[in-house]
Amino acid sequence: MIYYILSTLHIFLFCWAFYNILYFGIKPSKSLSWILITLFFPFIGVIAYVIFGINRRKLKFLELKEIKRRKNYIKKSFKKTTNNHSENLNSDNAKKISNLIFTTTNIPLDEGNDIQLLKNGKIAFDAILDAIKNAQKFIHLQYYILEDGKILNSIINEIEKKRKENVEVRILYDDFGSSSLKKYTKEKLKKMGVEIYPETPFEFGKFLFSLNHRNHRKICVIDNKIGFTGGVNISDEYIDNKFLGIWQDTHLQIKGRAVTSLHKSFLKDFYYATEQDLSKNKEFLKPFPCKGNTKLQIVSGGPDYEQSIVMQQYLTLINTAKKSICVLNPYFIPTFSILEAFKIAALSGVNVTLLLPKKGDSKIADYSMYSYFEVLIKSGVHIYLRDDFSHSKVIFIDDEISSIGSTNFDCRSFEHNYELNALIFDKNIALELREEFDERVKKATKVVYEEFKNRSFKQKTLERFARFLSPLL
Repeated sequence: MIYYILSTLHIFLFCWAFYNILYFGIKPSKSLSWILITLFFPFIGVIAYVIFGINRRKLKFLELKEIKRRKNYIKKSFKKTTNNHSENLNSDNAKKISNLIFTTTNIPLDEGNDIQLLKNGKIAFDAILDAIKNAQKFIHLQYYILEDGKILNSIINEIEKKRKENVEVRILYDDFGSSSLKKYTKEKLKKMGVEIYPETPFEFGKFLFSLNHRNHRKICVIDNKIGFTGGVNISDEYIDNKFLGIWQDTHLQIKGRAVTSLHKSFLKDFYYATEQDLSKNKEFLKPFPCKGNTKLQIVSGGPDYEQSIVMQQYLTLINTAKKSICVLNPYFIPTFSILEAFKIAALSGVNVTLLLPKKGDSKIADYSMYSYFEVLIKSGVHIYLRDDFSHSKVIFIDDEISSIGSTNFDCRSFEHNYELNALIFDKNIALELREEFDERVKKATKVVYEEFKNRSFKQKTLERFARFLSPLL
């Protein structure tokens, strides 16, 4: 009797999921994966689909109240910009991608910035600590991972000194990514007078939102004069990792008008976490022009936008490239459209080079990544595997346009997470990235098609199984 009831319930839930997948799914391959998961994994499959798979951009009646609140706040508190100034860019490709970002996010191109590449975690932390030491009014930090250790302790020590000088300090962290952060550390910061809050906390009524829509951004803004963003989290992985070695990463130091655009993203997220609207404080949005000449545009994406902005940014970069595409990313699990874009670019004569880690921090992600290699190499894409683990999320095209940020090449970054990239229109920055990229490629191992296609049956099976599970990653 119980078996009959459970079987009937499973059939009912599967039919419900099948209907939603069929009518509201975007990608056929992903839809098929979800159909099989909900069919062969009773109850668990449907629960996983509800948490990770529902296309809330299409299912407006299932749109979470948190996303609605975000959209309403943006409309209410931030004045709409009417001019993007993209006419000042040098190429049609640059104008095209800049206008795309402006149309979908209303974040304009910012001119007159001074940009510095921070090429590893240690350099990034030294620069951030130096900026904190020179803070006069406020320090705003936001990270996906805040992890107890030497680096966080160094930051806390400097924050303690600044609090004695009445410098305001606000910190946001993702509750999922920073799950190991000790309660003692949070209490210590609060006693100093630091406003520290989790984003997407695991609370009653917010569980689905918190688990699936993680805030993956990395932002530091000090006095609105200097800002930092990129791939670096606050973690000792960058100075000591016994499993993968010291992590490599790329971060960005920004001075100029783009700091205000970066800061707006923080202020929005701070409101979502606290209900405090800091946008009324003019000091927080006062631009500080500098003598730099770099044009930069902040790309802020997430499920609160109608479009998958970061995926469209990457697609446009790939599709508009005429000579070369260079990608540095730790989690390369491309969607169908991204995969086809890379293939088309390579088959059209564009030199496409992917520099990826040989071994990552997730075996499922590694196997899933390997499953795409054969078709990419066959299309003419050059793939190199580096022995050290790189957490950098970088793409640059034609040695002209670069993107540095938090976005991975996977469905989670494209569809579910809140991400932030810096789109840089500066040949000097692109050439600096190219120089380091080429040096890394020389030390990496090229994946050769004839050798790779002869990998073992076990390897191929694990790859296919991992790709099947990729919607859950």
